[in-house]
Amino acid sequence: MEKLLVYISGLLFGLGVSIGGMANPAKVQNFFDVAGAWDPSLILVMGGALAVTAPGYWFLFKRGKPMFASAFSVPTNRTIDTKLVAGSAVFGIGWGIAGFCPGASIPVLSTLNPDVLIFTASLIGGVLIAKGAMKMTANRKAAAQAA
Repeated sequence: MEKLLVYISGLLFGLGVSIGGMANPAKVQNFFDVAGAWDPSLILVMGGALAVTAPGYWFLFKRGKPMFASAFSVPTNRTIDTKLVAGSAVFGIGWGIAGFCPGASIPVLSTLNPDVLIFTASLIGGVLIAKGAMKMTANRKAAAQAA
C-alpha cells in the first residue's frame, strides 16, 4: 500500500508540475524577470500547493503518527547558517538561469529533451561535488580538532 501511495504522489506531482507550467523553463524564467516580461502565474501554482499541503500536514500531525511509519521524520535543525544561505542563493541563481527547478526536472526527463538531460546530469554532478566538498571540510575539521 505504501508503494502505491508513493507512486500516486509522484504521479500527482508530475501532473501538477506539467499542468501548472513549472516544467516550462521560459515560464519559470519570466516569473523571475520582475523588471521585464514578468509572469506572476507561478504564484498561483505555489499558492495552490500551499493551500493543499498546509491542511494536509495539519491533519497528519493531528493524528500523532504517520500512516506507514512509526514516527514523523521532521528536521529539528532550525539554525540559519552560512551553509543554508549560500545553498539557497546558489539554488535560486541556478533556478533563475536554467528555468528548471530540480523537482520539476525529474518528470520532464520523460520528454528526453537534451536540455533537460544535461540539466539533470549537471544537477546530479553538483550534488556529488557538494557532498564531496562537505565531507572534505568535515574531515579537515576533525583532523584539526584531533591535532
